[in-house]
Amino acid sequence: MHDPELAYAPAWKQAKLVAQKKVSPVELVRLYLDRIEKIDPMIHAFITVASEQALQAARRAEAAVLKREMLKPLHGVPITLKDVEATKGIRTTLGSLVFKDRVTDFDSVVSERVQRSGAIIIGKTNTPEIAIHLETITDNLVAGACHNPWRLDRTTGGSSGGAAAALAAGLCPVAIGSDGGGSIRIPASFCGVYGYKPSHGRVPRAMGLARPDPNQFAQSGPMSNYVKDSAVLLQAISGPDPRDPQPFLRADPPDFVSALERPPKRLRIGWARDFGDGIVDPSVAETVASAARWFGEIGWSVEEAEVSLRPDLPEHFWNVFGANAYLQYGELLDDHAELLGVSARTALERGKAISGHAYARSLRVVNELKLYMGGLMERYDLLLSPTTSITAFDPASRPTEIGGKPVHSITGFYPYTFPINMTGQPAASIPCGFVDGLPVGLHIVGRTGDDMTVLQASAAFEAGRPWQGSRPQLAKAA
Repeated sequence: MHDPELAYAPAWKQAKLVAQKKVSPVELVRLYLDRIEKIDPMIHAFITVASEQALQAARRAEAAVLKREMLKPLHGVPITLKDVEATKGIRTTLGSLVFKDRVTDFDSVVSERVQRSGAIIIGKTNTPEIAIHLETITDNLVAGACHNPWRLDRTTGGSSGGAAAALAAGLCPVAIGSDGGGSIRIPASFCGVYGYKPSHGRVPRAMGLARPDPNQFAQSGPMSNYVKDSAVLLQAISGPDPRDPQPFLRADPPDFVSALERPPKRLRIGWARDFGDGIVDPSVAETVASAARWFGEIGWSVEEAEVSLRPDLPEHFWNVFGANAYLQYGELLDDHAELLGVSARTALERGKAISGHAYARSLRVVNELKLYMGGLMERYDLLLSPTTSITAFDPASRPTEIGGKPVHSITGFYPYTFPINMTGQPAASIPCGFVDGLPVGLHIVGRTGDDMTVLQASAAFEAGRPWQGSRPQLAKAA
């Protein structure tokens, strides 16, 4: 089967076609495996392609259809998981030579729930080693660098770069990423797909290779070419699990999918060109400003929001993030340092050096930020900004200044995303235009716990300014 339109069809619609026996799960899996074979050598979106396992699962899914069994929301639909999620019977490398042959006998909670939704895992997508790259690109010693489907000399960003590249190239209809500082939203913006970071705690974190699994900032979340697909997937992976030690959002989630059919009433929206530093490419800023104005055109209240974050926020983000990274993976420095890449080793060494009092001081700053953003969100239902300050860059020349101003060595081009990980608010990146042929993302941030409004606003924007007709040229190769 060689049907690019089916390859880019919404996952929910593919599931409907499967249920109606208009297409079989085996046909869908073979469609994507064929596209992966032809296109992925150019972009390296995958670390592992699970061809045999996927075809076996597809045959079981097809048998269930023929037996007229009760079908799940994503029954027979192929999906990819970022290669940080443990998958029983499929290797989980974390992009590291340490784990390059690791095949677990268990699934992460997210992997369990994805399969319970009826979806079929066709592969594990590229990620920087242990999902950390200090230059925020997707590159490792296992699979190499992931290239942006829109321009192969540009990065996908990180750390869910493989997932975003696979979606943009039509190598899967829906994907799981994870986001600890922007790792879903940055690649979504750079690759022109939809990426969703749930409210912290919405999706349980347990049964991974890291010790311990959770941390204060990271969440697994859906990525897709259509908002409804992300809503369906978020519904499938959300909700409490007794193995998850996080004390947040223990209640069952609302019905995200049905909410998309009920457009919200007039919302109060704050638009922030920057978060107080003024560091954003002017073309990106104007593209996103045009998207923000669209919400006013449909009758919602849109006003400029004054957002001024403390300039040392990146330091405090890293103190917490880095210390957590060392807690999760620090034993690799002692046991396998010779197998670690430079970025992962440097990140862990920096995390190890963070003192207890620095960590405690940064936790206080995190709480202060939550209070500040909580006060801001009393005035607005949603906060809009660019997702990133620039479009996808050449990884060989990472930007050191933007708009004529020097930027932070780590968080410089994503000053909008990492603070939202610190507060735990839900946020999405949705395509809103192009600058010099490269995608630009609109960042939609909601109140803590209010994932529904972010999804509803995303769906409204998608309906009014759809982007799915624009595809990378290389996607036509299969």
